[in-house]
This record gives sequence, C-alpha cells and structure tokens, in this order.
Amino acid sequence: MSRFFRQAGDSDSDTEESDEELLTSGDEDAAAPKAAAKPAMSRFLRTAGSDSSSSDSESSDEDESEMSDEEPTQKKKSRFMRGDSDEDSEDEDVKRVVKSTKDKRLEEIEATGKVMDNGLKINDWVAISNEFDKLLRLVQRQSNAAEPLPPFFVKTLLSLENSLNAALTKEKEAKKKMNATNARALNSMKQKVRKTAKEFEKEVQQYQNDPEAFEREFAAHTQPADVVVPKPKKQKKGADSESDGEPVLDDRFTTVGKGGKAMSFSAENIFKTLKLVHEARGKKNTDRGEQIRILEKLLEVAITSYQRIRILLALVSSRFDYNSSITSYMPTDLWLSAQHEVDQLISIVVADSSYAVQEDTEDYDELVERHPATESDGVVRIRGSIISFVDRLDDEFTKSLQNIDPHGTEYVDRLKDEKVLYRTISRSQAFYEQTSQPEPLARVIMRRLEHIYSKPDAVVSALESSLASSEITPSVILASSANTSSLIHSLCVHLYKADNSLLRTRAMLSHIYHHALHNDFYTARDMLLMSHLQESIHSADVATQILYNRTVVQLGLCAFRCGLIKEAQATLQDIFTTQRVKELLAQGVHQQRFQQQLTPEQEKAERSRQLPFHMHINTELLEAAFLVSSMLVEVPLLASIESEEQKRKAISKPFRRLLDFADRQVFTGPPESTRDHIMQASKALQDGEWEKCRDLIQSIKIWSLMPEVALVKEMLAKRIQEQGLRTYLFTYAPYYSTLSLSLLSRTFSLPLRSVTSMISKMIWNEELSASLDQSTGVVVFHRIEHSRPQQLAQVIADKVSALLEQNEKVLDIKLGGSGGWGDRSGDKGEKRGEQTQERRGRGDRTRGSLRGGPRGRGSRFAQGLGNQMTRVR
Repeated sequence: MSRFFRQAGDSDSDTEESDEELLTSGDEDAAAPKAAAKPAMSRFLRTAGSDSSSSDSESSDEDESEMSDEEPTQKKKSRFMRGDSDEDSEDEDVKRVVKSTKDKRLEEIEATGKVMDNGLKINDWVAISNEFDKLLRLVQRQSNAAEPLPPFFVKTLLSLENSLNAALTKEKEAKKKMNATNARALNSMKQKVRKTAKEFEKEVQQYQNDPEAFEREFAAHTQPADVVVPKPKKQKKGADSESDGEPVLDDRFTTVGKGGKAMSFSAENIFKTLKLVHEARGKKNTDRGEQIRILEKLLEVAITSYQRIRILLALVSSRFDYNSSITSYMPTDLWLSAQHEVDQLISIVVADSSYAVQEDTEDYDELVERHPATESDGVVRIRGSIISFVDRLDDEFTKSLQNIDPHGTEYVDRLKDEKVLYRTISRSQAFYEQTSQPEPLARVIMRRLEHIYSKPDAVVSALESSLASSEITPSVILASSANTSSLIHSLCVHLYKADNSLLRTRAMLSHIYHHALHNDFYTARDMLLMSHLQESIHSADVATQILYNRTVVQLGLCAFRCGLIKEAQATLQDIFTTQRVKELLAQGVHQQRFQQQLTPEQEKAERSRQLPFHMHINTELLEAAFLVSSMLVEVPLLASIESEEQKRKAISKPFRRLLDFADRQVFTGPPESTRDHIMQASKALQDGEWEKCRDLIQSIKIWSLMPEVALVKEMLAKRIQEQGLRTYLFTYAPYYSTLSLSLLSRTFSLPLRSVTSMISKMIWNEELSASLDQSTGVVVFHRIEHSRPQQLAQVIADKVSALLEQNEKVLDIKLGGSGGWGDRSGDKGEKRGEQTQERRGRGDRTRGSLRGGPRGRGSRFAQGLGNQMTRVR
C-alpha cells in the first residue's frame, strides 16, 4: 500500500523500522510454504485508537511467523466448511472482538479525516473534495441514527477551514497557478465548507467554547465500543442428556435499533422513542417496516389514553408512508391494519371526551405526559387529523380497485372491504357531530354520500347494516322502514348548508344522480335546471366535471326508461357528439389519435382519475338507448321533410352518419351487433314495417342489463307503433285525400282513441295539413302548394330563428355564465330567469307566426337540453 495512506501520527522512524521488518520477514518465509493463517490488520488501515509502538509490531510479526512455521501445509478452511472435529480442535480460550455499527461508523469517519489530512499535505483538492462528500454522508447516517455529532468531525471541519483560507491566500500570491481541475475543486470546497459550517454552527460554537466539555458529553452519550465476548463452546454429539435437545436461551442479548443502540419498550420511554421515529420519518435509508414494528410494540406497552392516541396517530401515518409510490396501491393487509387502528382511535376519543384530536392546537411539549387535570378547560387537545386518515383510506381503497383485475375473484374480495370502510366513515361522522367541527364534518359526509348515491337500495341497506354493531352511530341513518331517498336527502341538505361551494356542487350532482337512478325524471331535471350547473361546470375541477357527465348520462337513461324519448335523445346527444364517451365518463383513457400524444404525467393523471369497474355505466347500453331514441325522433322527421336541403339538417349527427353508411351498403346480412339491429330497424320503420322494427329492437340482448326489462320492452313497442303511425302519415299524406281512422287503428294495433289523439296533436302543432271528420271517422288531407317566394320566405324565417336562438345563448352566458349555483343571490337570479323566459316565449311566438306549412318543422327539434326540457310539462 502506498505510503501516502499511512496515518498522520506515524513518524519516519516507525516507517523505516516497519519496512526493514517486512523485508526480513519476507526473506525468512521465502523457503517455507505460504501460511494459511489469517493475517493481522495492516498497520496502514488502523485507526488512531489502534496505534502501537514498533516493539508491538515486531512481536506481532514474530507471532505470525511462528504460526506459519507450525502449520506449513494446513490451509485454513472457511467457517462454513468446518466440521465438528475442526471446531473441537480450536482453542477454547480464543476471544473475538465484536464492534457495533456505531463504532465502525466512527472509525470510518476518522479514517476519512486522515485521508483528507494526507491530501492537504500534497495540496490535492480533488481527493479532499471527494473525501469530504463521503464524510458528510457518514455524518448524515450518524444523525439519522439519533447519535450526537462526533468531536472529530467538528475538529476536522475547523482545521479544513483554516487550511482552505491559507490555500486561497497562497494561491493569490503564487506566481505559478495550480491546474484548472485542482482550482475548481478548491473553489467547490470553499462553498461546501462554508455551507457545512453554517449548518453545524451551533455545534462548532460549543466546541470552540469548551472542547473538553464537548468531548465529555459525546463520550457520555456513546457506549463502550469494544465488547469482548468469549466464544461459546461447541457441544459434541452425544453430550449430556440434561439438555434433551432443547436450545439454551442466552439472556445476554437485547433488542437493538438502528446504529446498534439498545432500545427498551416501556411506558416511561414511549415519548422519547416516538420522537426518534418522527425525526427519522421521511429521511433517506429509513426502514419503514422497522418503524411500524417499533410503534406496534409501543402500542402494546401504552398505559394512558394520551399515550395510545399519540402512538395511533404516528402508527397510522407510518402505514400510509410504507407505500411511497403514487401509481401502486397500498397492500390489503396494511390497509386493513390502518382501518382497524383508525377505528380504535375514534373509539378512544369518543369514550373519553377529555381528549380531542384537532388539526389546529397550541404548541405543547411532546415529551411530557399530559392529563385533563393540568389543562385550563379540562380537555387535552392533540394535534392530528382523523378526517385526513379517512380520506387516505378511501383514496387507497379506490386506487386498489383501479389496479386489480375486475374480472377476477380478487376484485370481489376487495370490494367486500367497502362495508368496513363505510362503517369507519360513519363512525368518524358521529365523532365530528359530537365535537361540533363543521368543516371536517362536511368532508366526511361527502365521503359517505359518494359511497351510496349511485348504488341500488339493496346495496345501501347492506352498507347501513354494518352500523348496527358500532357503539356510536351518526345522527342520520337508514331506518328499517324508510327508503334510501330520505337518507340521501338528509345528507345532501346538510351539505347544502356548508360553506364549501365544491361540496355543495358535488352534493347537488349526487342528489340529481340518485333521483335519476330511481326514475324520478322530472325532479332530477328541475334540480339540474334550477342549479344552473351547466353554465359554470366548465370552470370546475376535473373530478366534478366527470360527476356532472355521469349525472347527465344517468338523467338521459332515466328519461329513456320513463318513455320520454325526445328528452332522452336531447340529453344524450351532447356527450355522444364528442365521440369520447368513455373518456368523459372516466371509464377509459384518451385515445391518442391525430398525433395527439399525451405526456407521461398527463397519462398518469388521467389513469388516476378512472372510476372503479363496479361504478361504470355500461356504454353499450348507453349507445343502444341513444340510437333507439335518435331513431324514433329522426325517422319521422326525415319522412316529413320534402326538400333535400332541409334533409341535410340532422338532429342527431351520429345516428344520421350510421344511417347513411347503412344505406350505401349493397348487401345487408343478418344483424350481429347492437348497431346492426338498430339500423335495420330504422329501415323497416321508414318502410312502414313497424312489427319488424319492433322485433329487431326487442331482440337486442343488451336490454337485459336494464332494470325492469319487461316494462322497457313494452314501452319501446308502444313508441314504435306511435312513431310508425307518424312516419306513415308523413310519407303517404300526399297520395291520399282521406284516410280512415279505423284502418290506421287496425294497421298499427293502436286504440282508435290514441290514433285520433295523435292526429289531432299533429294538426295542432302544424306538422300535418289535415282536418278530422268525426262523423265519417276519416282524416281529410289538405294540399297546400307553396310558391317559390313562399318557400324562400320560409327558409329565411328558419335562419332568423336559428340566429335568434344563438344570440339568446350568448346573452345567457354573458349574464349568468360566470358563477355557480351556490353563488347566486335569489332576487338577481329570479329576475334573470324571468328575462330569459320572456325572450324565449317571444321567440316561440315569432317562430310560430313565421311557420306556415309543413316545411321547416326540423327547427322545432334542433334545440339544446335546457330549451327542450323547459317546454316539458
């Protein structure tokens, strides 16, 4: 080894003597075989504590040479390859030195400092810089293990600072400058030393004031470095029968923590151990699993409620810290343990009202036991947040469902844990109700609402049944005789009174979704229109926009189930026009087409927003409802329009696109998909074959996923009969002068009263130029031939109507498009609503006066969601 790595305390005479001894030993051992005995540690790698005189080194060399002469041919075997005979032959009095990790670290710090001293002697600042970085890492490990700063490091830092100043001064005065690499390292060391000295300014000041006291304090904190342990004897086979093969337990061992420091788990040392765990939290090289095990042992020895609360707060946080990755989810066993501990924490604070867990508290000493008697108001307030634990539990549960395969049994097993999670959320709601904390209470009610608003009554009842075993229950629970609508209503009304506008918006959307799920279309529609959410939803966060899209889609399905075909088509059209249904409903990621590449961060954020599989709305069922609604609206409209120019104005562009594609097909085979069934049914309806259309629509298998499928199919058959009659009248009206009502009744299997009612409505709405003759039971068609100027006037009237509607929409956006429903004042919103209604009424009267014949009827249907629903009574 190079002489540059020798210790700083070695003198030149010692070095010369050592070299002569090495040469002599080499000459004596040249004739003998190489010995296999373990060589002693090289003198160049020893620390300052292991320095010896030249006489000691000479005796050590002699002993080694004697051992080599005694065993010239025997090679030392590995300790794992030895047999019983080898171990028995070893000397029983041989002793080994056991060094703790802390002592090894201190020796490494001192060795690094001595290498830096050697670098100072030769002015090698590159090596000094590298060794200084290593020294800082070792000191950081020392602090992570809750050990004090070694005096050797402070002494080295002060010496290095003085040497650095001297080197800078010498460099300025020198004629010959050092090389560029060494100069850069010197400047870098200047910055590093200045930063480190500022970081350890307090310890440096203490060392400069009294070095001896600083060293005594460090020596008192550390334990003896070397512990001599006699090597236990190896028991031979067939030894005394007293042991009977039972292992002998050695009580000389104790549990040690990081750094080799002994740790004791007792009620007196709980707060000190908690402080050590808190200081190591989040730092590099911290064993999170070991922290959890330490806190679990502390929880077992905790006596008072204050100790248990403090440990549980730290333990739940440590479990959440175990999985630091954002993409992966928390293991199920850790999640269940955290959920159980949150329940335990709630039980403690509920059972003893003299302890409270709050986010905002006054500063207190965390190393001292606190009692209610010592507090001013008799309540011990502990810094913590139960609502944050509940939020994290819910988020981790959702994340696990996002990552588990939904088609396996693991997903179903994981979904069963929702019952215990719902119980924890309800218990936390009861706790915040008792302690009168409005802001966390609103958050936890929102979490509870999100678990039940989209579920059927049977599932909600199952979740609510878990509260029967709890010792505390919230003020609002599901009674045995009540329905879920009353529970949802009570929770939403509480959130409507909250100060948080985001919670009010989400509560309103959840309430509307629940009404739509239970086929209460008119209530859900009125709540959506009165909230004016459609005007301000574009400024909301992404999660709220997803909830809005889900609510609108569910409202459209509700209208379809109730037989309100026009309302269903108008509601579902907006989302299907975008051709991104899955993305808008958070049921699939964005398809990267037209070279629109997402960044990894955007794709990760989009995947994190995906809904669990059991909350998905079936998009195939949604498409079937939309296309059937579009068929029942669009086919009669196509039959009523005569000019090709007006036929190009479609109400449903997606449906018209599919219908045009089907018309261009030369050969049409049997229907396979849902779209094929609907397109062939549309052709049959256009041809007047309503029975074939009915059979094709009812044969779609996706209807089985809809509740009350028999009623839905019956409703569809009735609507197909009615729209078939309308299509027949529009198509063949020019070819008849009179048409018998009884014939129409028999042809479409409708009651005569229904046929008369439908034709009267068409005449009243000016869709059909005809009159009813009650005496003869026929409908008399009137032929009205418009001249060319009249046709042009009708086209101009339609364009003016469209322009007026566009202006009204722009005016509505300017007047009320900036604020949400919760920010509106009653008088102002009422007045604006009256003005809007007045403008719309004036527009209807204007369009009614301009419309004079069967042409131009398409403008009646081409209206948005709000305008269409306002006219429904």
